[in-house]
Order: sequence, then structure tokens, then C-alpha cells
Amino acid sequence: MTQSKTDPRVLRTRKLIMDSFIELSGKKEFKDITVKDITTEAKINRATFYYHFEDIYDLLDKVLSEVLLINFNSMDFEKSELNEASIIDIFVAITDFQKAISNRCHRGYDETIARIIREQLEIIFYGMLRKQHTTEEDESLKITAVILSWGVYGASVEWRRNRKESSPEEFIKSAIPFLISGIEHV
Repeated sequence: MTQSKTDPRVLRTRKLIMDSFIELSGKKEFKDITVKDITTEAKINRATFYYHFEDIYDLLDKVLSEVLLINFNSMDFEKSELNEASIIDIFVAITDFQKAISNRCHRGYDETIARIIREQLEIIFYGMLRKQHTTEEDESLKITAVILSWGVYGASVEWRRNRKESSPEEFIKSAIPFLISGIEHV
């Protein structure tokens, strides 16, 4: 009998694996964590691990995506408009997420983390733009969301390099009038 991926037991096991991975990542660098470590921590067998995840990189991808989504969903951006306050909130959420994972995921996984952040930002920005702009140019909104996601992510990287000089809010605030004036012309 095969179980659905939405079966509560399957979801619980998936969460157990992810929680075990998070627990281990607090003790070891990602490169040193093995599937065996995870299966031992979660008290499951290898087949169960591979039922849920292709490999350890797939697990990393899913864990990071889920943690970032939780950060974003807690702020309910889906109901927000794209304005100064929402851009600041999004920027702070990204910088908080990056600070939280910087101790767990070391160099070499920056591209995975960057891709996940940009993908989530693109979804959020696209949703906000669609809500604010009724246009036949859906493709223009998608491109604008991509530009915003890369730009805001790039700004967060720049802030991390110079973080001692200002808070995330102060850092992004100076650019917002230029962003908003450009967005209003979409």
C-alpha cells in the first residue's frame, strides 16, 4: 500500500527528517553531515529518507525554502501592498534569515541559499504587483518581480558586507523612493 505525500504520517516523518537535519546542522557543518547521521538522529531507515528526499542537497534545499517561507508567511506579505513598509519588512526578513543560517550553512552553499531567496522574493513581489496593477502585460509584471527579487537580494548581500555601518532598515530606506517611483510607473 502506497501512502500519499499528504498523509499525516508521511508529513510527520518528513518534518522529523527536516528537524533532525536542523538539529545536526547546529552541531556540524553541512559538508560533514551524512544521510546516516540524519537517519540515526531521526531514528528512521535509509529507504524512508530517500522516499522523502532525493539526497542531502535536496533536503538542504527543502529545509531552507521552508524556513524562509515561514519567515515570509509570518509577515503575511500576500495581503500587503508593495510600498515602503513592505519593502523594509521583506528586506529585514531576508537579512534575519541570512544571519540565522550563516552559522549553519557555510561557504559553498551561498548559491543554493541565494537561489531560494530570489525564488521566494519573486513569488512575493509578483503577487503584490498583480494585486496593485491590472495590466494586460502580465509578462512585464513577472520581469519586474525578477528585477526586484535580484535587486533586494543583492542589497541584502551588500548590507551583510557592511553591516556595522547601519541597520537593515536604515540601509534599504534610502533606496526606497527610487524603487517606489519606478514601480508606480509599471
